[in-house]
Amino acid sequence: MSPGKTILASKIAKRFTDEIQAKAALLARRPKLVGLLANPDPAAKQYAEWTGKTSESLGFDYQLIQVEKEQLEDQIYKCNDDSSVNGIMVYFPVYGDGQDRYLQQCVAVEKDVEGLNFRYVSNMYHNIRYLDEKQEKKSILPCTPLAVVKILEHLGVYNPLLNYGDRLYGKTITVVNRSEIVGRPLAALLANDGATVYSVDINSIQIYERGDGLRLKKHVVLDCDKSLKECALSSDVIITGVPSESYKFPTEYVKRGAVAINFASHKNFNDDVKDVASLYVPSIGKVTIAMLLRNLLRLIENNAK
Repeated sequence: MSPGKTILASKIAKRFTDEIQAKAALLARRPKLVGLLANPDPAAKQYAEWTGKTSESLGFDYQLIQVEKEQLEDQIYKCNDDSSVNGIMVYFPVYGDGQDRYLQQCVAVEKDVEGLNFRYVSNMYHNIRYLDEKQEKKSILPCTPLAVVKILEHLGVYNPLLNYGDRLYGKTITVVNRSEIVGRPLAALLANDGATVYSVDINSIQIYERGDGLRLKKHVVLDCDKSLKECALSSDVIITGVPSESYKFPTEYVKRGAVAINFASHKNFNDDVKDVASLYVPSIGKVTIAMLLRNLLRLIENNAK
């Protein structure tokens, strides 16, 4: 009998979806979210369908618009100008290169539920949590990295006895993904909360950390000369996001008692990971959608101030 326990995203998401539904019900009209789909990836289409079902069930209007990628920019601007639209999300990757980063900046900052606008990204990397000096408008965080943070809080990895912003102090985490959408911002968020983070991609490993103890509030990035095995075996948490059906993180690299989380559309861990890991979260999609809608409500609150 394996000692590890599987934790489902639906269980973690429940607290957030209840709060979201209650807040949405207090608004004068149902908030409207538009999803723009311009790639043929079945996983993106499935995510769009889940988003639509969850949105409608919680009191939101959701519209999925499928367009050719050449027309995507024009469609973004149409949604920017549509006063009935409260939030916009684009199912990336579209081009899979710098063009995607350009398209992220086309979404109006007031409607960017994914937190990918440069203003939000800059705030995140500099650990600035508000948009204004009065600290009334909270900055928007990218929804998938934010979902991972909320899952780690739920699992007790964050230490609530420490001050807010320091609650991962002393933790070591390996993140196997360094995409600009998820992996890199996730590493920054975890480092800003005090963790030492090994950020892994196919070419290299980097170290993200906040500096000297609890004093510095902005993360730094260092080159790492350790192997993946060395990094992983010293980690309290292993987080994977490799978009490949064939990729499996080696179970022998998981430290006994560690937490294992997968945010890829394919399972990056073998089933025997529960023989070693204490807690295993095989997917996070439902928490990600909850964070998306939570961000949408935050945008509405910010725009009303």
